[in-house]
Amino acid sequence: MITLLTTPADRELVITRTFDAPVARVWEAWTRPEHVRAWYGLAALTMSVCEIDLRPGGTWRWGQRTPDGQEIVFSGTYEEIVPGERLVYTEVFEQMPDAGPVRVVLSFDATPDGGTALTSTSFWPSTEIRDQALAAGMEAGVREQYDRLEEHLRGM
Repeated sequence: MITLLTTPADRELVITRTFDAPVARVWEAWTRPEHVRAWYGLAALTMSVCEIDLRPGGTWRWGQRTPDGQEIVFSGTYEEIVPGERLVYTEVFEQMPDAGPVRVVLSFDATPDGGTALTSTSFWPSTEIRDQALAAGMEAGVREQYDRLEEHLRGM
């Protein structure tokens, strides 16, 4: 499967991927810590934190540790939750808090063949910050992470 990243508008980033798993399974893999720990981030790093309080106003915090001990942590607040359909949340890269929060709209759509089309539309504080994240290797990281999610879904 192909993970596609596009920048359709200033400050916007859209990531799409179709998974060969039903919506309920993809939703569970994205919203339950025991599953997130299995696929989140890069395989070369160690999951250091995975907290999910899945309710409007609840918070989440996911992070990894590099071999030299550096922490890479993202966190935010859930704004809207429609189980099996949509998550809306903020996301902050804790190592760069001054960059401001990104607002993410994640939609889970059933495909005709029983799979799931996952679309992440993120709205960044500025075009420059979005472009810096992309230039820093975000695309390769997202592709690896979504490949790891696909592999995890096969075993669920």
